[in-house]
Amino acid sequence: MNFLESKILSDGIIKQGDILKIDNFLNHQIDIRIIRQIAQELKRRFSDVVVDKVLTIEASGIAIATMLGHLYDVPVVFAKKSETANSTDNKYVSQAYSFTHKQMNSVFVSKPYLNPSERVLIVDDFLADGQAVHALIDIVHQAGGKVAGIGIAVEKGQQKGGRMLREEGYRLESIAIIEEMDWETQTIRFRE
Repeated sequence: MNFLESKILSDGIIKQGDILKIDNFLNHQIDIRIIRQIAQELKRRFSDVVVDKVLTIEASGIAIATMLGHLYDVPVVFAKKSETANSTDNKYVSQAYSFTHKQMNSVFVSKPYLNPSERVLIVDDFLADGQAVHALIDIVHQAGGKVAGIGIAVEKGQQKGGRMLREEGYRLESIAIIEEMDWETQTIRFRE
């Protein structure tokens, strides 16, 4: 059992509807030690990959992406989900359904922040159905870049996202892969 699986077992709460609540260390309150370990483990797993940028989607992937960008010493870009007063029309746009929020989001990255021929490492906190990662892949392709790999903290292995991405030929590294979880017994089984 690795450090993240142990942390999930000690601090995680399973909610009805296949929801794993680990916001006390990953995506509401940030445990910097765990985020640092996640970033170091992803850097180790992608040690043979050249990375020009790290890309994630707001908001929960930003902490991991920032720490990983620090380790690679490359810029970090995050796709935004909402327009702001200073948003431009000069952007790459894709659609992503949020499993957690149960809604479709338009996500975008301003064009100057992704360039042709850049090798982009995509990272996120969770992978369920793969919608957010597919939107980020689409944005990288719109920019003419190459997906260097996909790094995930927690993959819900019982859902289709990881399987689809691997079948599509992407290199996907997930630190913790959940095979089963039961909210009534609060038990989790991880993939070996």
